[in-house]
Amino acid sequence: MFHHVKELQFNARVSKPDPKFASMLLEQFGGANGELAAAMQYFVQAFPARQPYPDKYDMLMDIATEEFSHLEIVGATIQMLLGPVNGELKDLADKSEIMGLLDGKAAKESMIHEAMVNPQFLALSGGGPTLTNSQGVPWNAGYVNANGDLTVDLRSNIAAESRAKIVYEYLMQFTDDPYVKETLRFLMTREIAHAQMFEAALSTITPNFPPGVRQGDPRYTNSYFNMSSGPEVRGPWNEGQMPVTGDEWIYVDDPVKHVIESNGMTEHGPRGTVRGMKETDELNMALSQKRSAHIKSSVPKGENQWSTYPQKDM
Repeated sequence: MFHHVKELQFNARVSKPDPKFASMLLEQFGGANGELAAAMQYFVQAFPARQPYPDKYDMLMDIATEEFSHLEIVGATIQMLLGPVNGELKDLADKSEIMGLLDGKAAKESMIHEAMVNPQFLALSGGGPTLTNSQGVPWNAGYVNANGDLTVDLRSNIAAESRAKIVYEYLMQFTDDPYVKETLRFLMTREIAHAQMFEAALSTITPNFPPGVRQGDPRYTNSYFNMSSGPEVRGPWNEGQMPVTGDEWIYVDDPVKHVIESNGMTEHGPRGTVRGMKETDELNMALSQKRSAHIKSSVPKGENQWSTYPQKDM
């Protein structure tokens, strides 16, 4: 159940109209890394978590709802940046501000360029936010990542918040309006906060690496293939111990030669790890049984009910 409060979560303001920046800001309204995409992603991810992970469901729904609040802030900012455009579009007089833009070659070419980049922003919306990105591409559900496994979804969410954060960083470079910058700074900061929330939630699921249930094949998990010619570059990603499992990195200097000598990797035995296939299979079964039993036990047999009334504290 949603309840709309008419005041914004953050008091969005603009010092003056700026239609060009309003068009850019559409990226965070209906773009791949925008607020609607985030809200829908966390909203969809919450459903399979409702009964087996009620605490994570609560967090996902809270953050999804806040993302809808941020969508409202972005939409309000876009509308204010457009200023009187909606009224101007309804002004048929030859001396309206929009007609004035056609005076001079540079102004005319600029308007034509903007119309080609995002022709629907003013021509169809009439001077209001549209569910598109800054190039006029419509929002679509392909922006939403939900895999039904929290160890996967939470990592995806951390990445989503990181991408949204950097977009706000970039957008702040294109406006001199102190009020708009203040709004963008608030929204950017909440992306950082959400990323930390998802990090913390992931840490409560143990074990949570690798994502999912199955362990990697110990023959191939810790091999690094030098797939480029030139000077070798070494670092903690291909030498020493692996950061999570503690296994040793095996550096394959000549992948072509190694593939031939190992009969297409079929004779590439496990090295640098104490685990073999038997131990891996045992880990797979143990984690599979643990996760499966947890989910099955959370779903009642027969009649099921999503909520209880009045709501009980979880």
